Amino acid sequence: MRRILVDVPVLEPALAKLRALPGIEVEAVDPPEERPRPLPPGLLRDASVLLCTYPPENFHEMRRLDWIQITSAGYSQLFGLGLNERGIRAANGRGCFDAPIGEWVAAMMVNLARDLRGMIRNQESGVWDRGARFQREIRGLTVGIWGYGGIGRETARLAKAMGMRVHVCARNPVGPAGDVWSVPGAGDPEGILPDRVFLTPERFEFLSSLDFLVLAMPLTPATRGIVGEAELRALRPEAFLLNPARGPLVEEQPLLRALTEGWIQGAALDTHYYYPMPPDHPLWSLPNVILTPHIAGSALSPNYLARTWDIFTGNVERWLCGRPLQNQLTPAQLDGA
Repeated sequence: MRRILVDVPVLEPALAKLRALPGIEVEAVDPPEERPRPLPPGLLRDASVLLCTYPPENFHEMRRLDWIQITSAGYSQLFGLGLNERGIRAANGRGCFDAPIGEWVAAMMVNLARDLRGMIRNQESGVWDRGARFQREIRGLTVGIWGYGGIGRETARLAKAMGMRVHVCARNPVGPAGDVWSVPGAGDPEGILPDRVFLTPERFEFLSSLDFLVLAMPLTPATRGIVGEAELRALRPEAFLLNPARGPLVEEQPLLRALTEGWIQGAALDTHYYYPMPPDHPLWSLPNVILTPHIAGSALSPNYLARTWDIFTGNVERWLCGRPLQNQLTPAQLDGA
C-alpha cells in the first residue's frame, strides 16, 4: 500500500478519485496550513507522495518519499532539502496562477498608463481634471517580459490581444512550453508570440526598448537582485516596472531611488521584501506606485483548488504508470540554478 500525504485544502471529488485507485491510501492533514511547521512523525515516515505548499520543518523524517508536489509556481521552498541527493522528484503548480496573474499585469499596465491612482485622489478631493496623463493608451507600446514560463506566456497572449509589442528576455531561446499544465486556451504553448527575444547577456538592450518591464521568473540564488541600479537606469524614464514574481528579484534601495528620483515613471508591485509590508515602508506612500498584497495569483481564487487538484491527480496517475510528472522540476532547478 502506497501512502499519499495531503497538506493543502481538500477538493472532495478529487480526493475521492484518488482513494478509489487500487493500492493507494490517502491521508489529509487537518487543518492544512500554508506555512512551514513540523508534522507528526507518524504521518511522514511511510508517505510516498506529499502534496503541500511548504514542506514540513521535519521533512528529513520522510524516509520513503518518492516525489513531492507543491502548489506554488515558485519553488525556492525546496532548496536545501537535498532532493537531488535523495532521488526525490518534485513538481510545482505552474499554470494554476497564469490566468489571474496575467490579468493583474494587464490591469496594472492600463492603470499605470492612465494614472488611476491620480484619478482616485482627484475623486476623493472633488477635483475635476481631464489631463492628458489620464487618457493614454497602451496599444502600440512595448511590454518586456523577463522570464518566459507560464506567467510570461499568458502575459504575452493578453498583451498581443491588446495590440502591444512583446519583447522577451530569457536564459535560452524561446520554444514550445513542454510538458506543463495550463488553463485551456491560455498562454503561448508553441512560443510564437514574442516580437523579439533577447538572451540574458543582451538584457541592457532589452531594457532600453521598453514601456513596461514585467518580471516573470522564479527567485533563485542566481536571480536574487537580478534587477539592480544598472538595470533600473537602463530603463527609459517613461517606463514602468511590474513585479508579480518575487520581491527580492529587485534590489530594494535602488528601486526606491529609481521611483523617487525619476529613473522610471512608476511601478506596480504584488510581491515584496517583507510579509507583511511594514505600514511605515516608503513604498506605501509613493504616488507613482500601486502596491497589492501578493494577491495577483491568490490561493483564494475560486479556480485555485480545482486547478491544483487537477495537476496533482494527473501526476498521481502518471506516477502509478511510471511516466514523467507534469511540471516536473529539473535537477538544476532544484539546486537553485
